[in-house]
Amino acid sequence: MLRILFTCLLLSVVVLISNAQERKSSLTDDEIVNLLKTFIYSASAEDDKQALADLESHWEEGMIAPLVEIKRLSPNKKLLQDINQLLQRKTGQTHVKFFDWMIWLWEVDPDIQPYYFDFKAELYKHIDPKFAAYFKDRSHLADIRLEEVVWGGVVQDGIPPLRLPVLLDADQAAYLANSDVVFGAYINGVAKAYPKRILAWHEMFIDDFGDDRIAGVYCTLCGTVIAYNMKHGETVHQLGTSGFLYKSNKLMYDKATQSLWNTIEGKPVLGPLVDKGIELEVLPIVTTTWGNWKKTHPDTKVLSLNTGYDRDYSEGAAYGEYFATDKLMFPVPALDSVLQNKDEVLIIRTEGYKEDPLAISIRYLKKKKWYKGKIGNTNFIVLADKSGTARVYNSQMVSFKTYKKGKLIDTSNQEWKVSHDELRGPNGRVLNRLASHNIFWFAWYNTYPETRLVK
Repeated sequence: MLRILFTCLLLSVVVLISNAQERKSSLTDDEIVNLLKTFIYSASAEDDKQALADLESHWEEGMIAPLVEIKRLSPNKKLLQDINQLLQRKTGQTHVKFFDWMIWLWEVDPDIQPYYFDFKAELYKHIDPKFAAYFKDRSHLADIRLEEVVWGGVVQDGIPPLRLPVLLDADQAAYLANSDVVFGAYINGVAKAYPKRILAWHEMFIDDFGDDRIAGVYCTLCGTVIAYNMKHGETVHQLGTSGFLYKSNKLMYDKATQSLWNTIEGKPVLGPLVDKGIELEVLPIVTTTWGNWKKTHPDTKVLSLNTGYDRDYSEGAAYGEYFATDKLMFPVPALDSVLQNKDEVLIIRTEGYKEDPLAISIRYLKKKKWYKGKIGNTNFIVLADKSGTARVYNSQMVSFKTYKKGKLIDTSNQEWKVSHDELRGPNGRVLNRLASHNIFWFAWYNTYPETRLVK
């Protein structure tokens, strides 16, 4: 019995010694960050070589993502070659280019360690010092995968938002052709139009509609403008363009906390505001032509060319090449060929849309002109014109049978008057407008791959 106890005690000591040696041989997070910093600050090839050797001898999966980040920015070709060889040895992959490594990372869902956040802050602060605040000490404040947060090539607000821009009356906007694309918002009884040819250079407008301050967030890469009420609770969040992307969709930031916000969902995803129950109210906005918009809203205001910035605001000058093909500028985790990448779909932002996501092809709406459906517990009807301009209304329990030449008839053969923000039927009954917006198919699919699609 004593021999058995002695043997067990001896084995326990061996295990403790082995664990202590393993801990001693591993690196702390700070030590790993310092080794990674070598590739930012060292002026010596020997320092780089030693840092790579130290990382290799203490290798762990969490080192992969920060090493891949260096491949995006370092001008040192020899260092990039050595890093790539290390990555290949440790992963068994043969990738060379940064985005190929990133796509692989998205597929394998690697182990992400807190030091990745601190290193990302250190790396990108050399592009813009403001970037450091997005990531530093925020590993516990993330609602998205950090390796999917990709630099978009500009500094914070490097694509400058239009804050309380100069507006013109419709008859003063001689620079616009009837065929020019505009994003039209009718909020609190106020109509305003934001031409695509201007907004593509700025990707965001901040404007007042009555008592509400609205952010119109335009992601040119994913082809959507979403109107958000900037006030949540008692706080008006001062939003801007972060300079980073998430699945090829721009990330916003707020000035107070430097949290990063998901553009599609209007909520914080990285920073102190995460998990605070914040999600901004979405308001209706349509993608249409200037001719259609001013016909429907003759009292509309529209952006002036006097933005305070020197840009070529002619039609197609901004992102013309990008819009002309189906190719993406940045890779995304997944693609679906049921539609082309940049085919536009209509998204209805009613209660339950996340649990029961639905996308309706704009090509379908151009042809059919209307669609009846249900999301969660909400019945709706979509009405569209030949240009694809679509508006969505809460149909409640009303059943409609035809929509032809602008006339909407219910199953009781009663006609309903169609206006921008409501449907008005017999006995003064009113069906209100629902928030909706257009978006490129690839962008919506990467957010909600399980979405229902009407095409």
